[in-house]
Amino acid sequence: MSIQQKIFVVVDPSAKEHVALERAVITSALHATKPYIYVFVAVDGDATDTRASNDSLFRDQRWFDEQIKQPLESAGLDYLIEVSWSTEWQKSIHQSAKRFGADLIYLPVQAKHNTRRFTFSESKWELLKGADCPVVLIRPGAKPQRKVILAAVNFQARRDVQRELNTIIIEQARHYAEVYGAELHVVNAYLDSMLYPDRGRLAKETQTPSERIHVKNGYSSDVIAQVAEEINADLVVMGTLGQTGMLKTRRGNTAERIIAALDDDVMVINHE
Repeated sequence: MSIQQKIFVVVDPSAKEHVALERAVITSALHATKPYIYVFVAVDGDATDTRASNDSLFRDQRWFDEQIKQPLESAGLDYLIEVSWSTEWQKSIHQSAKRFGADLIYLPVQAKHNTRRFTFSESKWELLKGADCPVVLIRPGAKPQRKVILAAVNFQARRDVQRELNTIIIEQARHYAEVYGAELHVVNAYLDSMLYPDRGRLAKETQTPSERIHVKNGYSSDVIAQVAEEINADLVVMGTLGQTGMLKTRRGNTAERIIAALDDDVMVINHE
């Protein structure tokens, strides 16, 4: 018997589109057991004009009925709505998701405009680095299906913590490939030919057919984006290493470049 999954969906009431909620409704149909949806409504003060002159900050009961309740009820989903007035957007999400026991956090992100660089506020980055469960960055216009999942690993890593992260990425990617009935692919980029990843080991340890193993020379961001496009990936699963103290929320250059290079939904797994 399948265990009901708990998905924590972030909705910014000032936004015109609610892509995270839309994706949760669409992908719920792919689950053998429909997930329980926890809708967290809060304004991201770092990305929103919070002055009273902003009409988008005022929402009435009809808005909640039409924009949130109706899509969920039409899909036959069990749900709970929570509204937060906290000015600490990231911390309030983290605490509520932890209290809910979330398996996944669906976080809407803005599309890129006129640049390959991806604008990601510090509060969103802090959420990625501090979340107790995987965070799925939901893109406007990204494919809602889940037929192809790409796991991005670094099998030439030497540190134990990096190797542990590889294992977690593969486990999570395989789990969701089973949940969605999707095809699982694995990508590993490398720069130094002396550290060429062993394809046989990759296939064996990831239990993935050789034709779905992609080992290419180049920067991780370029390679992962290229492979994702070639195989028409719907979801990319990647990891980032947590840190302690004042370094805990510092941006990871590699992780940021990978996220910036992709147009697909991205699942980010933080590992301490």
